[in-house]
Amino acid sequence: MLTFDFWGNSCLNPLFAIPNWIKSLTWIDITALAVVISFILIVYLIRFFMPRIGAIAWVTAKETLVQPLFLILSLTGIFGLFIFLFLPYHTLGEDTKIVVSQGLTLVKLFAVFLAIWTASSSIADEIEGKTALMILAKPVRRQSFVIGKYLGVMIGVTALFLILGLFFVNTIAYKLVYDARESAKDVPTALECSQYVMNIMPGLFLSYFETIVLAAISVAISTRLSLLPNLSICLTIYALGHIVPMIVVSSAASQVPLVSFFANLVCAFLPVLDHFNMETAVAMNRSVPYEYVFMAGVYSFLFAAVAMVLSLALFEDRDLA
Repeated sequence: MLTFDFWGNSCLNPLFAIPNWIKSLTWIDITALAVVISFILIVYLIRFFMPRIGAIAWVTAKETLVQPLFLILSLTGIFGLFIFLFLPYHTLGEDTKIVVSQGLTLVKLFAVFLAIWTASSSIADEIEGKTALMILAKPVRRQSFVIGKYLGVMIGVTALFLILGLFFVNTIAYKLVYDARESAKDVPTALECSQYVMNIMPGLFLSYFETIVLAAISVAISTRLSLLPNLSICLTIYALGHIVPMIVVSSAASQVPLVSFFANLVCAFLPVLDHFNMETAVAMNRSVPYEYVFMAGVYSFLFAAVAMVLSLALFEDRDLA
């Protein structure tokens, strides 16, 4: 007589057993589905309670999702995450850590690039093409226009993040089983795969928070400048936000007063993006407490709010005629 466990696997015939990496990700996939449903619900609540902002955000989101860049980044990101699984890294059994670090970086960079590109093409191009003037000729305030654009950009970026992030955690769970089989080791259980995936989830949250900050900065710049200057400035801020904090804590830099002054000045006005750079810690299996993730989220929302206030100030006296 055949007996079945909780997952419906036959206890007598292992050929019909569900792989452990699929078991470990069932709850993650269900959670991701719940996040998607909640996200759609939030979008509709925005459209219901703030119809003007919601309408602008919805149109901007649809423009983001149907543009070729979104499809290119999605397919390229999925292909890259898939290729990372099978590249030889020659790390003596530590390939998974390299895949985790590269995957987190890829997801973050693609989301940041989509945010900067969409903000520039959606705001700067509409201002230069006089489309914004037509929208503001209706009973739509400038504040509603900017906030709606930012929310629309973040809807598209969040969609890309969910697609790549969900595929990323699935590939990591499979990588654990794949490496174990290639090294003739014991195949990790579903619980072990789940625990490993849980350790990299804070890295995805931190990457998303960094995208929130850079998207807000890009929106502020787009109220005055076009795509190329916006892209150049945002990439410069991205580089300085990661490099300058390391210079501040460097003992060698502290011995040069001019360098130390410049580094502290940059940290005072630009976002310290190194707070969100946890790829190395996550890849090295160092636990990232969710208290830290929460505080990083508060920091990102506060800085994004400051950037939005700046964008409103820059757009308020912008001549659209």
